[in-house]
Amino acid sequence: MSYGVALDLGTSGYRSHLVDLSNHGKILSTSITMRHPLPGANIMDHLHFWIENGNEVGHRIIIETVDHLISLHGAKPSEITRLAICGNPAQLSMFENIEIRDLAYAGQSMLKRLDVKVPERKAHAIKADELGLSCMRKDAEVRIPPSIRHEIGADALAMIMKTNMLEDKNISMVTDYGTNAEMGLLYKGELYTGSAAAGPAMEGQSIEYGMLAAPEAISDLAVGPDGKWYNFVLDSKLKPVKTALINPRDGNGQILESLAARGITGTGCVACVAMGLETGVIKLPSIDTPDHKIHLLNGITFAESDLHEAGKAMGAIRAGHRTLIEEVGIEDGDIKTMYLAGASGTYVDPVKAQVVGLVPRVLDKTVQAGNTSLMMAYDILVDDDGLDKMQDVANAISSKHIMFASSKIFEDIYVNELAFWDEGMPFDFFNEMLKEKGYRPMPKIKVPKETVRIVSSDIPVIGDRGLKVLDNVGVYLDGSFEGCIGCKKCEKECPERALKVSELGNKKFLIRIATEHCLGTACKNCESVCPQKCYNFSELKIVKRS
Repeated sequence: MSYGVALDLGTSGYRSHLVDLSNHGKILSTSITMRHPLPGANIMDHLHFWIENGNEVGHRIIIETVDHLISLHGAKPSEITRLAICGNPAQLSMFENIEIRDLAYAGQSMLKRLDVKVPERKAHAIKADELGLSCMRKDAEVRIPPSIRHEIGADALAMIMKTNMLEDKNISMVTDYGTNAEMGLLYKGELYTGSAAAGPAMEGQSIEYGMLAAPEAISDLAVGPDGKWYNFVLDSKLKPVKTALINPRDGNGQILESLAARGITGTGCVACVAMGLETGVIKLPSIDTPDHKIHLLNGITFAESDLHEAGKAMGAIRAGHRTLIEEVGIEDGDIKTMYLAGASGTYVDPVKAQVVGLVPRVLDKTVQAGNTSLMMAYDILVDDDGLDKMQDVANAISSKHIMFASSKIFEDIYVNELAFWDEGMPFDFFNEMLKEKGYRPMPKIKVPKETVRIVSSDIPVIGDRGLKVLDNVGVYLDGSFEGCIGCKKCEKECPERALKVSELGNKKFLIRIATEHCLGTACKNCESVCPQKCYNFSELKIVKRS
């Protein structure tokens, strides 16, 4: 028996297929994590943690998580002979444990001062034991795809190839709606790309009841009778089911299908905001209900704090789209097709996405393509020429990457977005501010004439052995600091409840952090509240799993 694993290394979590290589590449099962294993809520947090705490710590966290995730499939390590991965340049570089500082710092002067040697990031293969993987044979081949350029990664290449975007002769856009929203605009054969650090709300994280697209997640909402909303929940095969009809103002309603919900995805948040705006339940910047919350199935709510988190993400993505349009110098109506990738791009209603700014306001067609990164990992797993094909496409694409972090256009537009979402700035004034800065105002919404779903779910094929969910990654950071008095203030003040303090004896205390729940360098609340000033986050070390 010979198995292979296809692995998508996403910014908000990992997804994998177990594949029978001796049976025409049949997908047997799927396993997913519910969060990214590294501390932090976005790609910059992950990079900061990697640099501050050291690549040895960061790499071990990733590798132990991958080992645990692949073990869920139930295959013997001796039977897994191949692994293929896909993801953005930072995630692939951290997985492989190669230089990442060229992705963390903007500007050649800083890289020169640090003597950073930028890796090539071309298609190649290495052996599993070079990475320290124990979930497969030591000599198992690990196939690593190329970037288009060092900042335009394999995930962007996967979006382009799996949507057949290059065959579209019209001007088109593509976006993978995630924590690090990769996007591209294809114009006259040249690909203009950008990456908006939208934050984790698009993946249902940093939302009180948020979760990734997984069974029992509310993925969509629709207007029903008497002011109530239909709630759609993902079943065990990641298919949305119309489950309940709920009054968003008080939570009363009726159950239509016996499928419970335990959280809400990013697309559920999009639907919540879009429907709230259209029905008057949301009057920016507030939620117009008695308790300032929108009520959904099983007591799940969407609060004003969630609205602000979602608004920041939606604003960043719309600002990214507008920046690409301004850089190319085209009109809104010139864009004919929008390709949507990733879990959020799969489950989101394109019209609701237009309302909140995730899809251009004037379009002829939308195409929803699913998890193109996992699909591409599968392709290079089963096709021995797959890496070469990706490299050929990467070499053939003429591209220009726009660094949003240093773009004056993005800065100007995103400031407008924050005023719109956080302060309730009227949309007419929003457009006036754009025109004052010399940018194109946003047109009225024109609903796409055609909406196409290439797949019915984020992961179209789960496999006969089913979906396995790694709810707890089980990787921890430990530290014991001289001067610690065991007051547990760090534990009490941790916003994510990721930290525990225990006594070691002899007046020594152990700090233990679950990495997947920790907000990392973006928070460090544990360090700042220490009354003894002895806590040092950067000195925490990974615990070896027994």
